[in-house]
Amino acid sequence: MPVLTEEMRRLVREQRLGYVATISPDGSPNLSPKGSLTVWGEDRLVFADIESPHTIRNLATNPRLEVNVVDPFTRKGFRFRGQGSVMRSGDAYWKILEMYKAEGADVRRIRAVVVIDVAQAAPLVSPVYLTGLGEAEVRRLWEEYHVKSLDRTITDLTPPSDF
Repeated sequence: MPVLTEEMRRLVREQRLGYVATISPDGSPNLSPKGSLTVWGEDRLVFADIESPHTIRNLATNPRLEVNVVDPFTRKGFRFRGQGSVMRSGDAYWKILEMYKAEGADVRRIRAVVVIDVAQAAPLVSPVYLTGLGEAEVRRLWEEYHVKSLDRTITDLTPPSDF
């Protein structure tokens, strides 16, 4: 039975932005956003190394990683754990580059690709849902927040003189 459900694959394809956590050689965490994240097969994800020197270095010493993908408006998503393999050549590498190229990516900027064999996947849900709000209401509130934030000016950030 596949680890990745159709709902998980759909969200990854829609969002494309995943936050990849790796472990640095000194044991400290390294978190890096990856805008090229997508699905590669039934239980694999992939992202392109465009400017990811720390992530790639960390995977060379410890292939374990976690990826979080969240819809910013519904505040729901998934956490994926697994092993990352850095590829710079081979059949799979060239097929992945072709996929990115077909999607309009400038593949000349890609230094390598990282294929993630997903071993575990779990839902991520914001605590806002503990208030009893439904998904439609949470989406409406976040969309309203983002629209209002576009109208803010520097004076909105300045405390009043009697503060």
